[in-house]
Amino acid sequence: MDEIVRQAVARAIVTMRDNLGERLTIDDLARAAMFSKFHFTRVFLRATGLSPGRFLSALRLAEAKRLLATTAISVADISHQVGYNSVGTFSARFSGSVGVSPSGYRQLRGMAPRVADRQTRPGSGTTVRGQLRVAPSAQVGPVFVGLFAARIAEGAPARFAVLPGPGPYALADVPLGSWYVLTYAYGCGEVDNHTLRPYTGLAGPVTVHQGVTASLADVRLRPRHGFDPPVLLALPDLRQPAVARPVAV
Repeated sequence: MDEIVRQAVARAIVTMRDNLGERLTIDDLARAAMFSKFHFTRVFLRATGLSPGRFLSALRLAEAKRLLATTAISVADISHQVGYNSVGTFSARFSGSVGVSPSGYRQLRGMAPRVADRQTRPGSGTTVRGQLRVAPSAQVGPVFVGLFAARIAEGAPARFAVLPGPGPYALADVPLGSWYVLTYAYGCGEVDNHTLRPYTGLAGPVTVHQGVTASLADVRLRPRHGFDPPVLLALPDLRQPAVARPVAV
């Protein structure tokens, strides 16, 4: 990615984070990026995988998750702090994206015992399979892998699994359509050997057709960075000791 574009997108994301409770327009964000509105929207989508509006919405819900899990601020006050005028609208949007209500998320303290899913959605008989890869120097623990309609872990996945670590995966009886394979884990070693940090990976879209028995989608896990959309779906606690992996010499 061109450095000028990278800096422009970064400025826009900082503006979003600093003004989650304010009414931000595309014009406001384009001015922060120092691009025209139409050029900004294109480069932002290319850099993050989401439109500026959807990325901003995801940041607002991610901040709401943080506040619910770490503070005693009321749901109503949190909804206003992250830019919602209606508590009802906030609660509905939060529940649909995270998989649990705001009050339920607070009771869980940010860690879901199970993942909300659409496993009852009719399948096609097709299996999406592949390898979850990571740098040889990295040690990564349990990995969530799921199929989503967009490039963000939001709402119930079409299919998912939680694996003990990187390696082969298979998601069976996937519904027809186009899906992104999104992964999430914690690990260390690729950047430093002591700090546990989130890892992510993306492949797709993978299009599932009737009568096809398998689709292949390998995914490389890497440390998350500031251009990655937040993970909105409530996940189990993946912060277990990273699985020991041999280091190439």
